[in-house]
Amino acid sequence: MELRNRLIHALVAVGLVFVCLFPFASDLYAILAHPLLAVLPKGGQMIATDVTTPFFVPMKVAMMASLMIALPYVLYQIWAFIAPGLYAHEKRLIAPLVVASTVLFLCGMAFAYFLVFPIVFGFVTSVAPHGVAVMTDINKYLDFVLTLFVAFGITFEVPVAVVVLVRMGFVSVEKLREIRPYMIVGAFVIGAIFTPPDVVSQVMLAVPLWLLYELGILVAAMMVKNAAAAKDEADYQPLSDEEMERELDAVEAEKKNG
Repeated sequence: MELRNRLIHALVAVGLVFVCLFPFASDLYAILAHPLLAVLPKGGQMIATDVTTPFFVPMKVAMMASLMIALPYVLYQIWAFIAPGLYAHEKRLIAPLVVASTVLFLCGMAFAYFLVFPIVFGFVTSVAPHGVAVMTDINKYLDFVLTLFVAFGITFEVPVAVVVLVRMGFVSVEKLREIRPYMIVGAFVIGAIFTPPDVVSQVMLAVPLWLLYELGILVAAMMVKNAAAAKDEADYQPLSDEEMERELDAVEAEKKNG
């Protein structure tokens, strides 16, 4: 019943936001399509090839926007459900990770929208053969931008993944530094797979992936250092007055016997 109540609260929150955004669904899609529309030749436009596409595609965009706006409350409901089953040290670890992963994912989406999309769409429209009108279907455009949103959002989660792996003991900071060259090559391979075939967009995915990997190593190293310092402090137990007197007596006895 607790899980059901939490799910209902989360769905109601998303639904209420969706109701508020429903009248602006077309405007939201226009905002999403702006990076492509801005680089289309004069008179260029997007098209809808299915009968119901002009209605359902803006609704999908409104629903995704509703989920993003209600995401803090949804995450709170998830946290409220699992928190009673966690130890105190697990609560201290999970709460910052949830907040950091959410912020980083949104930063990845913003990076894709404001920096990557203009370059990618500018490249695509510039290489179109002479006499070919670039008119993208709105549903296929939505699928394409969602793919890039997810790719860049997951890319920006690399620091969180690195910290979790080190914290759980699956890998050490030294090992992460050792495999750095392989990570750099892998970043460019991932950039080549998830971006259009132009060098600029590949680099714009690969370089942040590499830099975020380095950031994750730095954060993980700091956490390991702080954990070791805390353990040393916990292991140190000051002697009581009686124990101190016994130690002094033992030293005096050794001096006399020596």
